[in-house]
Amino acid sequence: MAEARGGDGEPGAPGMGLELELEPEGGSLEVKLELVRGVEAKLEWDGLQSKVEGEKEEAMDGAELLEDGELPREPRVGSKRKLAMSSCETCGTEEAKYRCPRCMKCSCSLACVKKHKTELTCNGIREKTAFVSLKQFTEINLLSDYRFLEDIGRSADYVARDIFLKRPSTNKILNYMKNRARRCNIDLRILPIGFTKRRENTTVFDRKEQRFYWHLKLLFPQSHAEYVEKGVPGDKKLHEILRTYIDPEKSDPVIRQRLKAYVFSESGVQILMKIENMQHNLVRYYELDPCKSLIENLKDKVVIEYPTLHVVLKGSKNDMIILGQERNESTESFGSENPVLSSEEEGEIQESS
Repeated sequence: MAEARGGDGEPGAPGMGLELELEPEGGSLEVKLELVRGVEAKLEWDGLQSKVEGEKEEAMDGAELLEDGELPREPRVGSKRKLAMSSCETCGTEEAKYRCPRCMKCSCSLACVKKHKTELTCNGIREKTAFVSLKQFTEINLLSDYRFLEDIGRSADYVARDIFLKRPSTNKILNYMKNRARRCNIDLRILPIGFTKRRENTTVFDRKEQRFYWHLKLLFPQSHAEYVEKGVPGDKKLHEILRTYIDPEKSDPVIRQRLKAYVFSESGVQILMKIENMQHNLVRYYELDPCKSLIENLKDKVVIEYPTLHVVLKGSKNDMIILGQERNESTESFGSENPVLSSEEEGEIQESS
């Protein structure tokens, strides 16, 4: 028989110990391992039996048993952990599996995720600039802010390096378009960056086709309507442009219903364009020819960013004074104040004098 002991202290003392007993005569092998808190693990090689002795009940004291009698297992490091939620906040029946980074709503499936985005108008993207109080501020928030600043710096550096987004190239394109308009006797003027018309303008010049595609705004004051046409060819005639709006048969039904005052008008329409850079803040209008193309009507005129056409009914009372008609109106008013005398009236005046 051989005996071996190990550990710090006596065999009965608490701690980590190892006791080995060998009995070659009986052919038995006994290995005794003393663990912490007095728990002993004993292995006997006589019939291949093993048992655990010691203070097992004390080690299990305070622990909760599962339904099958096993001890609850602690989660391993790196293992996934379920959300501390009882049920899905969208359907309320299934167990929650996902949490939205933006509104922190919990969902159980892809269908519930899409449903909560539709109902709450949530895009599912975490709001990087959301307010976080000082008490709730953690290292995760600090890391998020740092990455956000890195993304901003990366975007600014990309814009600075991109040749096509630099301002000189944009000015070069605009100057080329102004030069092409000048060849057509059109004084095209571009507003500074930030103005509404500068932002809305989509006018371009096609170098292959050698023609303008205009951004055009149409105003119908009698119906209080406004429409925008993009990519209008410069050689397109004005009556063809208005055909999709006020033609009784070829116009859009929805637009036709709104512009019914123009559609069923017997007097016809006039196409006017405001004169830019008038002195003394006078407001006058050009009358355009509907049988001519847009580029022909814009000749010898000033266009700021894009043309704006006013479509009015003929004979309607409005405050729009057409260039050249103010002289006729002034002479008519002067004639009404000083009527022409007949020959008989002139003779009577001479006799009385």
